[in-house]
Amino acid sequence: MLIAQVTDIHLGFEPDSPGEFNRQRLDRVLDELAVMRPRPDMLFATGDLIDRGDKISYERLREAFSGLPFPVHYALGNHDARETFAEVFPEAPFDGGFLQYVIDAGALRLIVLDTLEEGRHGGAFCDARAAWFTARLDEAPDARTLVVLHHPPMEVGIAWMNTDPSEPWVERLAACVRGRSNIVGMICGHIHRAIATTWEGTLVATCPSTAPQVALDLRPIDPDHPDERNLILADPPGYALHWFNGRELITHWDTAEDHQVLAKFDANLTDMVRDMLAERPDPS
Repeated sequence: MLIAQVTDIHLGFEPDSPGEFNRQRLDRVLDELAVMRPRPDMLFATGDLIDRGDKISYERLREAFSGLPFPVHYALGNHDARETFAEVFPEAPFDGGFLQYVIDAGALRLIVLDTLEEGRHGGAFCDARAAWFTARLDEAPDARTLVVLHHPPMEVGIAWMNTDPSEPWVERLAACVRGRSNIVGMICGHIHRAIATTWEGTLVATCPSTAPQVALDLRPIDPDHPDERNLILADPPGYALHWFNGRELITHWDTAEDHQVLAKFDANLTDMVRDMLAERPDPS
């Protein structure tokens, strides 16, 4: 199973520009995913879908994702607005007032969480959401499960974007997943960078943004003393591919740009490829 992910799209950052920079970057990624072989089985857009919570930007988002050759599923981030999203996406599977739902994809079960607290930059996960998540995990305790959410629950080292591990919402989420061996991973957005770690015994991977990326700077930051450090970079728009091989979740990251090709599989390389494949056991 191949799962594509885009995140932190931020449509409407230029509110009066349908062809804004962030839309152009999103289109480059979607154009690449649409012709990819093998084709992704589904695509997740994991929050900060738009920048200001407005209806026009959600309508432009819907138009941008229309016509793709695979289903698209959504999670909400801190720049989103539930009520406005629901108005433009009336089919969205809200439960208990939150955009939280389960997708049964056969070999893999996917649970989408809602970590939005409107008006707050960081994540949130209240008792009601924790109870819903626990119930979904308990109803299929042996199913291989991938968890999808916007905010990563771990500290990433970029001071102004960090999640504080002592935040109450983090412990609520941790209590839900602690000790569950069937969770194959958690995929997130929010940081605008590719990051991977283990948290509570499972893989957590964040996806780079289709919008501009956050600069990698691990120094402490003092909000009262601006130091001219880089914060946002116009690096190429990124995406993730999560491949579930039936045993493990493998995450790849790439960018939508013209890559400089140094080698192609032509007749000169057939011996090399044949020798490499011959080292592996015969699947029969």
